[in-house]
Amino acid sequence: MSTRPHPATARWSLRRWWLLSSLVVVLVLIGSMVGVGLAIADLSAARSRLLDTIGPAVVTTQQLGTALVDQETGVRGYALSGRDDFLTPYQDGHDRYTKARDLVAGSVDAMPWLAGDLAAVDRTMRAWSANYAQPVIDAVRANTTVPGVDAGKRDFDAVRAALAKLQSDLETERAAGKAALNAAAASMATTCVITLGGLLLVVLAAVALFTRSVVRPLSRLTDQVRVVADGDFTHAVSVSGPREIASLGHDVDAMRDRIVVELNRAQEAGRDLARSNAELEQFAYVASHDLQEPLRKVASFCQLLERRYRGKLDDKADQYIGFAVDGARRMQVLINDLLAFSRVGRHTGKHADHDATALAEAAARDLADVIAAAGATVVVGDLPTVHGEAPLLTSVFQNLIGNGVKFRGDQPPHITISAERADDDWVFTVTDNGIGIEAQYADRVFVIFQRLHGKDAYPGTGIGLAMCRKIIEFHGGTIWVDTEHTGGTRIRFTLPAV
Repeated sequence: MSTRPHPATARWSLRRWWLLSSLVVVLVLIGSMVGVGLAIADLSAARSRLLDTIGPAVVTTQQLGTALVDQETGVRGYALSGRDDFLTPYQDGHDRYTKARDLVAGSVDAMPWLAGDLAAVDRTMRAWSANYAQPVIDAVRANTTVPGVDAGKRDFDAVRAALAKLQSDLETERAAGKAALNAAAASMATTCVITLGGLLLVVLAAVALFTRSVVRPLSRLTDQVRVVADGDFTHAVSVSGPREIASLGHDVDAMRDRIVVELNRAQEAGRDLARSNAELEQFAYVASHDLQEPLRKVASFCQLLERRYRGKLDDKADQYIGFAVDGARRMQVLINDLLAFSRVGRHTGKHADHDATALAEAAARDLADVIAAAGATVVVGDLPTVHGEAPLLTSVFQNLIGNGVKFRGDQPPHITISAERADDDWVFTVTDNGIGIEAQYADRVFVIFQRLHGKDAYPGTGIGLAMCRKIIEFHGGTIWVDTEHTGGTRIRFTLPAV
């Protein structure tokens, strides 16, 4: 038996590999989630800055410019016409300018440079209003000389310049916001690609690790076990890998060693059985020749004494000689029956398919004289085809029919033989109307030389049913007494279906 040590406990187990792989996957997932989350946050911030801060500021600045132009137009119209309704655009423009300016000022926290641009616009606007707009309005109302247009134009050009700078700076900021948004989107895409690539690499690494540490060792173990299963029990099973697989390989090899030991024992038992069979063969030869020779001499001389001295001696002498002749004759019958019993399954003939009906009818023909003398009837039903040795199976039917005739009751013997299918077997039934067999003796009747009646009541050696049992078991079946049947004896036996 193998004395290899158990696999080293220091070898990593599948559970440890699984925990390590799970930890790596979890860390990669956490890192991927953090990276994707940061990319999403950057993208959201860039989008919010562009759409929620810079965009509205640009639109509001355009509204601011429109309000300034409306004010300048209203003042010039009022100066030319003197009509008060021309001041409406000026006043509306002033209100819209104030509102628009306040909205733009709300973005100063996000864009601090707006404060300087707005201050320049406010400063130039106050200068235009103080130097030109208000004096024009006052002069028209007082019907005095209106200030020159050139002065107003110069101041308003300064307003336009300050507003243009504000709008230009906002456009620059919007371009920068677009660039930041595009960069965040690109970063987001790159992060997703890297994350997916990392996860793919982790999955591939896990598959490679599983293949190397589990699949390949199991495949090697399977190949080695298959070699042993094919009959090479000397092939040692040894496989490396995780602790569980190595332990399994060790246990399989231990089982192989145990099988080798049991096979060696079985081979030794087989050799002992072969020797025993050889001795039994020798015994059969001696019994059939050496033992029967002196027995025949004893029987012959006893019969000679019986013929020559019958009536010349006293009655006791005749009786004793009769006993000797009868004993020698029964001894010959016992030896012959014992030899026939021992030969069942030893010197086998050729197994073939046979019609059981023909076998049963042949058995009945062999017993024709006995059947006729007893006034018996034998009914053979439609029996199936069976596989086996015809002489042995015929002997079974002959013994059962003979028992039905021998152990008869008051009525003439009536024996029926039938068969029915039961799964993979045929169940044969031989029924007679004789004296029957009590349930307590149902097993005893199949033991060799066991008799339920004295030899004076029923002749025979008591080997018939034992012979039937050995023949049926030799053919792969079983035989028993149907103890539920009354009014005679019913013997059942099975034979494998062809």
